[in-house]
Amino acid sequence: MTRTRLTAQERHVQLVAAALQAFAQGGYAGTTTDQVARIAGVSQPYVVRLFGSKQELFLATLRYAGDRIEAKWRAAAADDPTLERLGAAYEDLLAERELLVVLLHGYAAAGDPVIGDAVRDCYGRLYWVVRELTGADPDQTRGFFAMGMLITVLGSMRVLGPDPVPLPPWATELLSAFPGD
Repeated sequence: MTRTRLTAQERHVQLVAAALQAFAQGGYAGTTTDQVARIAGVSQPYVVRLFGSKQELFLATLRYAGDRIEAKWRAAAADDPTLERLGAAYEDLLAERELLVVLLHGYAAAGDPVIGDAVRDCYGRLYWVVRELTGADPDQTRGFFAMGMLITVLGSMRVLGPDPVPLPPWATELLSAFPGD
């Protein structure tokens, strides 16, 4: 059996996918580069050689998450540049639960100055993308992000998403307060 050699870009993508899985499970502090390497099927020194440190790997994973959301929103806005359409596109991302959980881990690790800068930049960039794509004013965008954060938290708890737990009464009441739900 011959092994197919991956390009540097393909290996980078493979490692970020493995990191997404590992960081979603263990968070920033609870994940090692060795765990990422095992998931990817490579050596731990190889992970460090490509990324330099666990922090840089986590930052690459956060960038991937932000880029994935932005791409999803841009594709949705090409069809219908409204907050409602972007919201539906974000809800589609609940199927990629690890993506949202990694963002939450990034927010939790924001006390680290480097990670804090990265998550603030990511969040700010997404804010401006929503304004750009929809023409929403600051109040509308604030409401959109508030609902998005609620969806992110509920999705991470599996209250929403592709394999939800039975909807608790508090969640039913909370979600009924929003138009369109």
